[in-house]
Amino acid sequence: MIKDLLHEAEGKMKKTLEALEADLRTIRTGRATPALVERVMVNYYGTPTPLEQLATISAPEPQLLTIRPYDPSSLKDIERAILASELGLTPNNDGKLIRLVIPRLTQERRVELGKIVHKRVEEAHVSIRNIRREAMNDVRDFEKDKLVTEDEAERGREDLQELTDRYIKKVDESGARKEKEIAEV
Repeated sequence: MIKDLLHEAEGKMKKTLEALEADLRTIRTGRATPALVERVMVNYYGTPTPLEQLATISAPEPQLLTIRPYDPSSLKDIERAILASELGLTPNNDGKLIRLVIPRLTQERRVELGKIVHKRVEEAHVSIRNIRREAMNDVRDFEKDKLVTEDEAERGREDLQELTDRYIKKVDESGARKEKEIAEV
């Protein structure tokens, strides 16, 4: 019973880590990568849709992204979404293609991006702690309902704390890696 609970908690923590890493990929470093804009939500016919579902995104040069929409009428919506995102990029539209020139990062922008990374890492910490809290409550309920012994419950709490510490460390490592990427000139 405790093993199932730990397994479920680990699955949720793993998903939190994966979501953080996907989120961090969208934060630009100074090098053009399609992951930068893939998850930008575009209001397409009244429905928020990820950009990657509406267009082909490529990086023909290290400082340039091109976005070719499948539906040319969505160009304006895509431009609006990019301008509204926190990327700080200005799209150039030639009627068929959107070009995004990725400028070199200034020191001020690097600090700003570092704060964004820190905020996202902290959100992941909170999510993992919430998962731990829910699992701890379940262990307490199991113990109260006499489904597990006191020793099993204590061992379960210790294992849950070790699991939480391991995932918090992975989240911190992921954040540190991204901050290092941002700091590279």
